[in-house]
Amino acid sequence: TAEHIFSQWPGVAALSAGTNHDATTPVSSDLLEWADLVLVMEKTHKSKLTKKFGASLKGKPVIVLDIPDEYGYMQPELVQLLRTKVPRYARL
Repeated sequence: TAEHIFSQWPGVAALSAGTNHDATTPVSSDLLEWADLVLVMEKTHKSKLTKKFGASLKGKPVIVLDIPDEYGYMQPELVQLLRTKVPRYARL
């Protein structure tokens, strides 16, 4: 959902990836090195990234949005939460 919303904003390149092994697009060190900023929904996501990709995250901000990872794709409540929380961390 976040990728869909923010990749349409001028000057923003957004990609999404999952932290679980069965994710459609799993997080990789290449994706993390590409990113200027990493946003995650929950603290557990940050923990997984730090454990598996610590070297790729050096000097890179990893922001926990504190949004429960329980919403469906483009669910209106999730869209509103993302539009409220993400701009304070990213230059949008």
